[in-house]
Amino acid sequence: MPRKKNTRAQPTPPPPPTLSRRERQIMDVIYERGRATAAVVRGAIADAPSDSAIRTLLRILEEKGHLRHEKDGVRFVYLPKTSPDAAGKTAMSHMVKTFFGGSAAGAAAALLDMNSSELSPEDLDRLQKLIEQAKREGK
Repeated sequence: MPRKKNTRAQPTPPPPPTLSRRERQIMDVIYERGRATAAVVRGAIADAPSDSAIRTLLRILEEKGHLRHEKDGVRFVYLPKTSPDAAGKTAMSHMVKTFFGGSAAGAAAALLDMNSSELSPEDLDRLQKLIEQAKREGK
C-alpha cells in the first residue's frame, strides 16, 4: 500500500538572529577586513563605545555563532564564522522575504532601478547570462 504524503505544513526555519546596531557595525568591520582585534574594531567605528563594551559585544557575537577567535599572543583576533558570500546570500534571502514578499524579481527590479546608471556593459552581460541560465535550469 502506498504511503500517504505528509500534507502537514513544514515548519519554517527560524529567522536569522537579529543583530543590534552596534553588533551589525562590528560585523561590518570584520567582514571588510576579514579579521580584526577589539582595538581595530573600536578604531573603525564612529562614536565607538568603550573598550570593555566592544569586547562584550564581540563575546556576544561569538555566543550567537557569528564570530570565532584565534589567539595572537595576548590578543584575540576575531574572524567571521560564515563566509561573506554565504552571509550575503542569507541576508539577501531574508530581505527578499521581508520586503518583496519572496519575489526575487521584485528585489532585482528594485536593485536595477537604484543602480541602473552604474551598470557597465560587462555587468549587464553578466546579468543577462544569469537570467538565461535560470531559464534553462527552470528557476
